[in-house]
Amino acid sequence: MKVVFLEDVPQVARAGEIKEVASGYGRNYLIPRKLALPADTQAISQVEAHRRLKARQQAESEAELQELGRELDGKEITLKAKVGAKDHLYGSITNADIADELKNSAGLVVDKRKIELDEPIRQLGSYEVSVKLAKDLVSQVKVTVVEEAEKEDKKGKKGDEEPS
Repeated sequence: MKVVFLEDVPQVARAGEIKEVASGYGRNYLIPRKLALPADTQAISQVEAHRRLKARQQAESEAELQELGRELDGKEITLKAKVGAKDHLYGSITNADIADELKNSAGLVVDKRKIELDEPIRQLGSYEVSVKLAKDLVSQVKVTVVEEAEKEDKKGKKGDEEPS
């Protein structure tokens, strides 16, 4: 029996493939579970249309990622952090912090899991950070970590202000 696979079946076939399977396997397992359809002209054309749709969506997705990569390349962002002795940060700058700053300052939405940091940033300075958007598409972003200015006391000191 020839069937067109609608979904991947491990160690048998991938979605969209047309294969010859045992009649009982196709009739009693694959077709009732909607894993495959009998291979007729309608099913084959349906699978081909689905394959073309997926290819078009994949191409659009790749084009969007390339555009995002061009926007990210050479982008510079500045992060402010509290600093202790010897320019060591209180806490650290993580890939989530970098993703948030890219979204806030440049309006670029990047998944934090795509930002590659060997380890969190724990000192002041400039760093080149890789953003892996796709298998073969990597952009470089320059991250500068500066000292956060001390915020002045909002209340002021007692006795400084005169009542109005």
